[in-house]
Amino acid sequence: MRLSPSRPRNNRTRTERLGAEIFGRRGEALAAWYLRLKGYRIVEQRVKSPVGEIDLVARRFGTTVFVEVKARKTPGELGLALEAVNTRRIARAAQHYVGRHPGLAAAPLRFDVIFLAPWAWPRHVKGAFDASQE
Repeated sequence: MRLSPSRPRNNRTRTERLGAEIFGRRGEALAAWYLRLKGYRIVEQRVKSPVGEIDLVARRFGTTVFVEVKARKTPGELGLALEAVNTRRIARAAQHYVGRHPGLAAAPLRFDVIFLAPWAWPRHVKGAFDASQE
């Protein structure tokens, strides 16, 4: 299969990609448990749509929360993780999700980000961005 010219070639080996996938899934599972402990109900995990993916969809007090999880290997990398949040992709995926679940259209929506790193407390940024500006 030929590589798409618009996508840069990834030089990571299959083992490295698999390790990154496992690390990311573990981070999403930890973030889900963290939210449960804070009183959130996890509605769905790893929601895929044609326009993007949402890591977690949660609800609390009638608000639907779309959560992006950023797991890094060191706490020092967390500052760079904020720049890696693709707000436009998340907002489009959330629009698609709400379109498929019309009952959510009238409920308040929020976009949160959870940053995770070993030996550091999870950092939950509520209302990390406003999708109406995207």
